[in-house]
Amino acid sequence: MPDTSNPEHIVEHAEAAIATLAKTKKAIGKVILGQDEVVDLALNALLCGGHALLVGAPGLAKTRLVETIATVTGLDEKRIQFTPDLMPADILGAEVLEESESGKRHFRFLPGPVFCQLLMADEINRASPRTQSALLQAMQEHQVTIAGVAHDLPKPFHVLATQNPIEQEGTYPLPEAQLDRFLFQIDISYPDETHEREILLATTGTEEAAPVTVLSAKDLLQMQALVRQMPVGAKTLDAIVKLVRLGRPDQTTLDKVKNGVSWGPGPRAGQALMLGVRARALLQGRLAPCVDDVCALAPPVLKHRMALSFAARADGLALPDLIASLVREIA
Repeated sequence: MPDTSNPEHIVEHAEAAIATLAKTKKAIGKVILGQDEVVDLALNALLCGGHALLVGAPGLAKTRLVETIATVTGLDEKRIQFTPDLMPADILGAEVLEESESGKRHFRFLPGPVFCQLLMADEINRASPRTQSALLQAMQEHQVTIAGVAHDLPKPFHVLATQNPIEQEGTYPLPEAQLDRFLFQIDISYPDETHEREILLATTGTEEAAPVTVLSAKDLLQMQALVRQMPVGAKTLDAIVKLVRLGRPDQTTLDKVKNGVSWGPGPRAGQALMLGVRARALLQGRLAPCVDDVCALAPPVLKHRMALSFAARADGLALPDLIASLVREIA
């Protein structure tokens, strides 16, 4: 664990982490082709100790990405396929009544799949709001309460959820409280022509690349502690504060936000940026973040923490364009 009292020790650990993360990205990149930015954002979320929502059309390797990350990082992974009939107990677990040989009855807690280090919530928006809310406490407090008893989750604990944006039938939009608990919303797009050729050649032959373990859960926890110890300069901090406040209708100086935004980013957006810019610097081989990191992470941090008004949408205003205009104000 880095010694916070000695900057030289922090630099030493940071340099070692940079080298290890380069190996980690390379191991994931051998399996997940043409999605370098998506891989960086997913690893960024893990380095921050947070959760990520992966949004993309079918067939873009969302599930394969999560499985590969679990293997490469050495995390215990479990998968839940979210469906309309899924119940909270199917995620959290439940107490069952048992009877001993002497005839004495007692309750025993059977933990659900949420008790893991990396939970893949596949097609999370297909479950009912009641079932979706079962993850709220787990994602924020890293524990669940069953029958009045709190049960701690393993460390580290991360949720990587997938969502299909084009199928609307049989889906339930995630509530704002749950969206806010995701550090990033990671949009996955189609690969370019060059990478699509590579994917076709790599996945239709007799053998496919298999992920190898590079990290362990202990290594990841140490890196998460290191991220929190990295310095953030005053200019970068000012950019973060300015960005989140510009996105709030009651605090902004921009008319398009005042008139077009129903609700803006809360304090969790600033926290996500403070952690995310440090992790991004580490992933890119730097020892301190800069304003460019804030600009790069603004879309994945803000796009699920802001909502346009009906009038703004009717006028053709798009949220990505609005976020881009906020970024120009701090660049």
